[in-house]
Amino acid sequence: MFNRPIILASKSPRRHQLMHECGYTFTVQVQDTDEDFDPAMPALEVAPFLAQKKAHACRNFLKTPVEILLTADSVVVIDGDVLNKPADYNEAFAMIRRLSGNMHTVVTGVCLLDSAKEIVFKDETKVWLAAMTDEAIDYYVKNYAPFDKAGSYGIQDWIGLTHIARIDGSYSNVMGLPTAKVYQYLQSFL
Repeated sequence: MFNRPIILASKSPRRHQLMHECGYTFTVQVQDTDEDFDPAMPALEVAPFLAQKKAHACRNFLKTPVEILLTADSVVVIDGDVLNKPADYNEAFAMIRRLSGNMHTVVTGVCLLDSAKEIVFKDETKVWLAAMTDEAIDYYVKNYAPFDKAGSYGIQDWIGLTHIARIDGSYSNVMGLPTAKVYQYLQSFL
């Protein structure tokens, strides 16, 4: 197993859960980081760009050469447009309505960084959301408040259990961390 200490620079409870379930020894340190990106950037490159941006902003968390910093960012891409976290109820409702009955791509970018090395990678998962009525969307947004989730939904909660028709790729990636790829890339730090 991987035994170097990892600093997870993420507020996401889902990333904390996934790291714990993978058996990693890690601490959580967070710092608010600007998540702006050039709107001309290709949509599939936004998540790895933001993960790297977060890592560079949090580099000061590394205090010893054995520590590894892990940052991540997830976005939902539909028709070439990036859906990040919604600002309010109306934006969340509109995002889910747009995803309803359509396929979208969840892209998670990850940056692994220590005192000598930096690796940036991404994973992409295609997700098909079944058609949802306005009443179902309203119920979900009001009861699950998905305001901290890219694309306004969490695959691990009600909408995922009742309306995800199919996925092609990593389930954990849709939750916010492509755990198999993280494991693979961490091996290069041994």
